[in-house]
Amino acid sequence: MVKLKRAYEPASRGDGYRVLVERLWPRGIRKEALPLDEWRKEVAPSGELRKWFSHDPQRWSEFKLRYLKELKAPAAAEQLRALAAVAADRTLTLVFSSHDAEHNNAVVLKAQIERLARRRAR
Repeated sequence: MVKLKRAYEPASRGDGYRVLVERLWPRGIRKEALPLDEWRKEVAPSGELRKWFSHDPQRWSEFKLRYLKELKAPAAAEQLRALAAVAADRTLTLVFSSHDAEHNNAVVLKAQIERLARRRAR
C-alpha cells in the first residue's frame, strides 16, 4: 500500500516506511524534526522541471509527461523498483512538501510505484 503525506503533517504509526521524495529539504522543518526512513532525491523531478512546473495546475498534464520521462532514467528507475519492493511488503508513505496535494510529484510516483508493485505480484 502506498500513501501520501505532506511533510508538515505529523507522522503516525500507520505511515509505515516513510520516504521523502523531494530534491530539496522542506522549508521550515529541522532535519531531526521530520521522521523518515529514507530521503530519495533521485526520484524527485529535476530542478529544471520543478521550476518550469512551479506548481501551476494548468501545467499538470505536461508536467506528468515530462516527469515520467525523467523517471525512465536508469538511476530513477532503479529507485522506483526499490520503492515498489517496499510497497509490496508493507505500507509505504511518500512524504512531499507541496501545498497542493493533488498536483505534485508524489502523486505521479504513487501511481508508478503501485503499477510496479502490481507487476511484481504477478
